[in-house]
Formats: sequence, structure tokens, C-alpha cells
Amino acid sequence: METRIDKFLWCVRLYKTRSQAAEACKKGQIFVGGVAAKASRMIKPNDEIQVKRVPVIYSFRILSIPSGRVGAKLVENYLQNITTPDQIALLEVLKIDKQNGRARGLGRPTKKERRDLDELFIN
Repeated sequence: METRIDKFLWCVRLYKTRSQAAEACKKGQIFVGGVAAKASRMIKPNDEIQVKRVPVIYSFRILSIPSGRVGAKLVENYLQNITTPDQIALLEVLKIDKQNGRARGLGRPTKKERRDLDELFIN
């Protein structure tokens, strides 16, 4: 069974609407097997897709194709997350950085903030 990639991304709740999924394809944020995919690209089980959401690139393996939009708890039956550990670590660093609370452009970090950053990146 095959389906369009924009419909699949909407069905497995990676995007809220199908038009948002199609727009992401148009912007070059969706890759199938390392190649940018158009919204009309047909996909099948065992294909690997990458979704670029700056600065992280998520990777998924398609397990099966749903017939329609599925509930959040059922998504794991259709997708397997194979995102690399370095991408996940990058996401964690961004979360910690946002918790730091320093808005962009406010100058140099304080001495305490600098120590915290050093501890984060050295360990």
C-alpha cells in the first residue's frame, strides 16, 4: 500500500493540517531516503523519512500506512523514531538554553551563567 507523503505526515500527526505538511515539502523540509520530497511523493512501508525542524532533523521509519488520521496513542504503530542520538542531544541543549532565560542580544552572560554553560558543554 502506498500513499502521498503529505497525507501520511498529517495522518501520523507530525503536522496539524495536510496543507502544512504540503508546505513543509515545498520548502524542502521533508526528505525520503536523503532526497527532498515533493508533497505528491508516494511512500510505502520501510521507507525512511527525515523531517527538518530547525535545528533538529528527526528521522522515522514507516512501519505501515494508516487509512486515515490516527489517534496520538496509535502513532507508534505506524512510525518508528530512529532519530540519531546527536540530534536528540542537540534538542536537549536547546531546551536547557531556553530555560536559562537569557534573551538574544542582551549581552555577555554573567559569571554564574558562564559557569553553568561550561559545565553543560564540558560534561
